[in-house]
Amino acid sequence: MSAALEALDVTRTYQMEGVAVSALRGVSLQIEQGEFAAILGPSGSGKSTLMHLLGCLDRPTTGVLRVGGREVAELSDSELAELRNNTIGFVFQSFHLLARTSARENVGLPLVYQGVPRAERRRRATEALAAVGLSHRLDHRPSQLSGGEQQRVAIARALVGDPQVVLADEPTGNLDTRTGNEVMELLERLNAERGVAVILVTHEPEVADRARRQIHIRDGLIERDSGAGT
Repeated sequence: MSAALEALDVTRTYQMEGVAVSALRGVSLQIEQGEFAAILGPSGSGKSTLMHLLGCLDRPTTGVLRVGGREVAELSDSELAELRNNTIGFVFQSFHLLARTSARENVGLPLVYQGVPRAERRRRATEALAAVGLSHRLDHRPSQLSGGEQQRVAIARALVGDPQVVLADEPTGNLDTRTGNEVMELLERLNAERGVAVILVTHEPEVADRARRQIHIRDGLIERDSGAGT
């Protein structure tokens, strides 16, 4: 069985006003299917850049990046978008829900890009919302939901396409402690029950401690990896 994600000596350099800025300086890691890992580090460490690469939102400058066994450098932009939509679910700190759209329609949005018929989208979105405990909020808009409920909608949206990997970028950052714990418990349960790999990106050690593996990044390099060599 191939790894869900694999990076081999990956770098990412940006040009800013004519100056080359190295955000990642040679990162190698492998995320297995069904794994629960956290990437953590201070602001400017490169963790968000690494998340963008692992999520196929960007391409490495050098090195090899494989997602679902496919090498990113060999894919066209449209093929990369298709791989991202079929393989990876995203959960963001600020939820990124469409304000004038119901919870069910927000959750079904990734299926639109997969060409899933409307009736099937509604069925699958309804099931995904039930899985996160929101069967009673199907037709509510984001403004009618609490922060925790909005994050649950975002998690349902991430899961509706049956991805191999869920990337959660500071998923508790805009939530109070109790609600943040509930969101983490939900991610843990979905990881255990569905076998989807979950990767948290966070600067909070107490959130990272919930993961079975912690990958510490600093100055564009992996400083410490509790899963290395296991």
